[in-house]
Amino acid sequence: MPPQTDERRILAIANQKGGVGKTTTAVNLATALAAAGQNVLLIDLDPQGNASTGLGLMRADRRQGTYQLLTAGAHLAAVTRPTFVPNLFIVPSDPDLTGAEIELVTQARREFRLHDALAAADPAGHRRDFILLDCPPSLGLLTLNGLTAANGVLVPLQCEFFALEGISQLLHTIDLVRRSLNRQLSLQGIVLTMHDRRNNLSELVAADARGFFGDQVYETVIPRNIRISEAPSHGKPVLLYDYRSPGAQAYVRLATELLRRERRQTATAVEPVRA
Repeated sequence: MPPQTDERRILAIANQKGGVGKTTTAVNLATALAAAGQNVLLIDLDPQGNASTGLGLMRADRRQGTYQLLTAGAHLAAVTRPTFVPNLFIVPSDPDLTGAEIELVTQARREFRLHDALAAADPAGHRRDFILLDCPPSLGLLTLNGLTAANGVLVPLQCEFFALEGISQLLHTIDLVRRSLNRQLSLQGIVLTMHDRRNNLSELVAADARGFFGDQVYETVIPRNIRISEAPSHGKPVLLYDYRSPGAQAYVRLATELLRRERRQTATAVEPVRA
C-alpha cells in the first residue's frame, strides 16, 4: 500500500450517481481555485470527457490524455495541457478511455495506475497546489484509481431524494478503499448542488444531509442556475461565461470555503500536543 509521495492535495470528485453536478463542480471549482492563485491540475477520468469539453478542448484536439497515462505508462507531463484559465492545467479524457476499464483488469497494480503516475511526476517541475480528479458516475476501476490516488473525496450531492439515498453506497466504497488500498483517504466534504429554494424537497434534502453528516456538509450551496447549464456549450466555466451569475458566485464561495477548511485541517495536523 504505497504512501503519498508529497503534500499535494489530491481530491477525487466522485458520486456513483450521474447528473448530480459532479463534472460541473470539478470544472468550476478548479477554475475558482486557479483564480484564487492556486496552481491546479484537473484530471478527466470520465470517458464522456465533459470536463475537457467544459474547458474548451474539443475531442479532435485532445490527442494523448488519461488513457495513455493509465494504460500506456505515459509521463504526466506528456499528457498535461494548459487551459485558457491561468494556473489551471488539464489531463483530458480521450475516446480510447472507454476501453480502459477492460484493459486495466489484466494490468499489474491496476488499482494504483493513477497513483503511480502521479508519484512518478517530478515534484519540482510539476508541483500543484491541488489535483482534482473528475471521476466517472460509476464505481468501476477508473473511479477506484481516483480513490486510490486521492487523499480526500469531495462528493457533490444533488438536492433530490434518490441522490441522498444512494450516497451510502459511495461512503461504503470510500471506507473499503481506506481499509484495503489507501489509508490516507478521507471524506473531504459534501457539496449540495442543484438546490432550488422554491422547492420544499430541496430544503428537506439539505436539512437531512446536514442532520446526518453535520459539518462535513459545506455551508456553500450550489443553486440551480441557467448560466451553469449554458456555460459548457460555450466551452467555458460559468465563472468566465457569466461571473456575476448566482452559479458563478456560488463556486467562488465554494473555493473560498474549501481553502479555509484546508488551512484549518493543516493547522490542526501540526498543532503541538500539550501535556
